[in-house]
Amino acid sequence: MYGNGLYLDPMYFVFVIPAFLLTMWAQNRIRSTYSKWSQVANQRSVNGVEVAQTLLPREQMNDVRVEVTSGQLSDHYDPQQNILRLSQNVAAQPSIASMSIAAHEIGHAAQDRDGYLWMKIRSGLVPLISIGSTLGYLIFGTGLFAADSAIAWIGVLLISGSAIFALVTLPVELDASNRALKMLNDYGLITSEDERHAARDMLTSAAWTYVAGAAQAIASILYFIFAFTGRSRRRSA
Repeated sequence: MYGNGLYLDPMYFVFVIPAFLLTMWAQNRIRSTYSKWSQVANQRSVNGVEVAQTLLPREQMNDVRVEVTSGQLSDHYDPQQNILRLSQNVAAQPSIASMSIAAHEIGHAAQDRDGYLWMKIRSGLVPLISIGSTLGYLIFGTGLFAADSAIAWIGVLLISGSAIFALVTLPVELDASNRALKMLNDYGLITSEDERHAARDMLTSAAWTYVAGAAQAIASILYFIFAFTGRSRRRSA
C-alpha cells in the first residue's frame, strides 16, 4: 500500500477527515457569523477606525498606526511595524462585527505592548516554521523510503513545528479576544447585554477557526507518525 504512494494510504483520510470537517464547520461559522453581525449596527455607531481611535489612546498605544487594507477579514496587527491593519469593510462600517474585529486586533497590539509570553513564543517560531514546512516533508519522505528511522524522525520533528505553532496560536487568539471584550466594556463601546453577547459570538466564531487549524495540524502529524511506525514494524517482522 505504501509503495503506491504515501498520500494514497486510506488511513490518511481516517486521521484527517474529522479535522477537515471541523475546519469546514469553523469556516462556515465565521462566514455566517460575520455576515450576520456585519449587518447589525453597534449602538455607538462607531466603525473600526473609530474603535481604534477610541481604544488605542486609552490603552497608551498612541504609537500604533492604523491603516486600511484590501480584502475581507484580512484584519491583523503587525508587531514588526507596529501597525494595525483593518480591512475596508471593518474600517468603514459601524457594525458589531467591525467593532469586535477591530478590538480583537487591538488586543494583539496590547499583547505586544505587554510582552505577552505566548505572543513572543509564536513570533520566535515563525522562522523555524518556514524552514520546517519547506524541508520537513522532503526529509520525512527520504527517511521513509530509505528505511532510515533517524532521518524520518527528523522530518517528523520539522513537520511538527506547524502543529506546535497552531497550538501556541490558541492562547494568543483567546487572550486577544478576552482583552477585546474587556476594552469594549471598560470604555463604554458596548452598551447592553445583547450587544455584549453579539460581540462574544463574533469573537468565539473566529476562535473556532484556530481550534480547527490546530486539530488539522495535529491530525497530519499523528498520521505521519502512524505511517512511519507502521512501516517500521512491517520491516522488522
